[in-house]
Amino acid sequence: MSSGQLPRWVDFGLIPVLNLIAAFLVSGLVVLLIGENPLEAVRILLWGSLGFGEGVGFTLFYATNFIFTGLAVAVAFHAGLFNIGGEGQAYIGGLGVAWACLALDHYVPWWVTMPFALAGAAIMGAAWAFIPAWLQAKRGSHVVITTIMFNFIAAALMNYLLVNIMVKPGSMQPETRTFEAGGKLPFLKEFVPGIDFGTAPVNLALIIALLASVAVWLIVWRTRLGYEIRAFGANATAAVYAGISPVRVIVITMLISGGLAGMMAINEIMGSQHRLLLEFVTGYGFVGIAVALMGRAHPVGIVLAAILFGMLYQGGAELSFEKPAITRDMIIVIQGLVILFAGALEHMFRPALIQFFTYSRSPAEQAG
Repeated sequence: MSSGQLPRWVDFGLIPVLNLIAAFLVSGLVVLLIGENPLEAVRILLWGSLGFGEGVGFTLFYATNFIFTGLAVAVAFHAGLFNIGGEGQAYIGGLGVAWACLALDHYVPWWVTMPFALAGAAIMGAAWAFIPAWLQAKRGSHVVITTIMFNFIAAALMNYLLVNIMVKPGSMQPETRTFEAGGKLPFLKEFVPGIDFGTAPVNLALIIALLASVAVWLIVWRTRLGYEIRAFGANATAAVYAGISPVRVIVITMLISGGLAGMMAINEIMGSQHRLLLEFVTGYGFVGIAVALMGRAHPVGIVLAAILFGMLYQGGAELSFEKPAITRDMIIVIQGLVILFAGALEHMFRPALIQFFTYSRSPAEQAG
């Protein structure tokens, strides 16, 4: 361990745990200020997310969305890119899912529709990420700015399509018709005997998300492309000197990132809502940034962080129901604190830990 570095178990394990503890301590103070017992609030939150089958089901359902968006952000991170357009890419990915389901649900079973819906989601999400990627690679436009702008464009485009073109005939609601059985993913409880998730819509998209995590690990750490992505992200100048094309790396990385974000729509559109409607993303793309940061841009860490945020979403809903003084806005504050400590204050404990582990080494190790 050289000066300024930490053991991997500290960097990938201890620091995220410390950040999480700090976030919950501050959240506890907020809960205490409004006159509620923080320990009781934690008990309700844990029970609401993990204490019964339906709560676990909703936790896993939310976690599925966060896995997709967290992976999307993480892949871009490895190339030194900050893709915060997951909202728009997931939104447009919903179009790919809806087109496949609307075209096939009358004629084929769900397991025939699913590959087309999955491909449509990935292709549409990647296509929405392509223009910001090309502008970054060819024109130097910062990907942060362009992906933010494309989030708003995606929302406006979806509003136009659902109000004027894809709306169900005779309906005043901006949404498509409900899919038939051939356009609906089966719930996970139908495949896991003995487990009752109640009314929770957790479905086969969870398995797809876990498979996507394995695929990302293989691509980033076990392929030549992944090596080029990580090399470019670590030192772009040295990577170019070594013969790595920056245009190729930026465009391919953003295509993969956008495709992963678009695949989030398979969970919401084909797995839960069974129709395309407005605002189905509801902030999942932005939470994916915190998930990627807390998970250290590694698939295993992202899965664990996604489950944590799934617990906050589901447990927070139960907490606001059981404790009316802790409103839904308060739950958002708690979630925001976790995001703050996982993101903006991620390095708060690092200097002290580096100093501690540097001085705790033996003289022989320091000399080495």
